[in-house]
Order: sequence, then structure tokens, then C-alpha cells
Amino acid sequence: MKKIRTLALIAHDQKKAEMVSWAMKNKQSLSRFNLCGTGTTAKLVGDATGLEVKRYLSGPLGGDQQIGAKIAEGEIDAVVFFWDPLNAQPHDPDVKALLRIAVVYDIPIATNTATANYVITSTLLH
Repeated sequence: MKKIRTLALIAHDQKKAEMVSWAMKNKQSLSRFNLCGTGTTAKLVGDATGLEVKRYLSGPLGGDQQIGAKIAEGEIDAVVFFWDPLNAQPHDPDVKALLRIAVVYDIPIATNTATANYVITSTLLH
């Protein structure tokens, strides 16, 4: 029996519309994953696609750290994180910690639509 992989979805405020658009275009591929995400991003993606997305806290309120903990516990297999490199984030240390933990645990982390498309279609995750 194949393990269903878990994919975390995160997007900064200026990237939420891009995440929703990407998720809608990739709904069929995303339906093959258990999905989770930080606060508003999870809600927006779930509402737009009709897919179940487990919600963690908002990123600035600890959601990034919750997802990092799940990576460390082996419960998340990949992350799609549309972060905004042009605007300072009040929770920047949490963002860097999440990126660091993904690298430490060798978890694919896609930071834009091009890499997100590669990640969700990779035969290595299915």
C-alpha cells in the first residue's frame, strides 16, 4: 500500500492570490496529497479548490514553526512556500528557521510556481 505524501502550503500575504491560482490549476495533482498549511493560506486554498487542507496557525502566530516541527517529526514530505522576497516580514526569523529545517531534513521546498510544479509532479513523491 502506497503512503499518501503530505504537502504543506504556505504563502505570504502578497503571494496568496498566486498560491490560490496555482492550487486551482493543479487541483488534480494536489488531490493525491494530504494537504496542510498555515492559517489563511490553508483556508483560501481549501475554499477555492474544495480540497481538505489541515490548518495550522497563521505564520506570524507560530504556523511556520508548527510546520517546521511536523517536518522534524517526519510528517511532512514537501513544502510549497510562496514567500515574498521583496517585502520584509515581521516573522522573518521563523521563515528562515522553516527554510533551514527543510534543508536539514532534506525536504523539497518549492518557493515559486516553477519549482512547485516540479515538486508536485515528481515521481519521487508518488
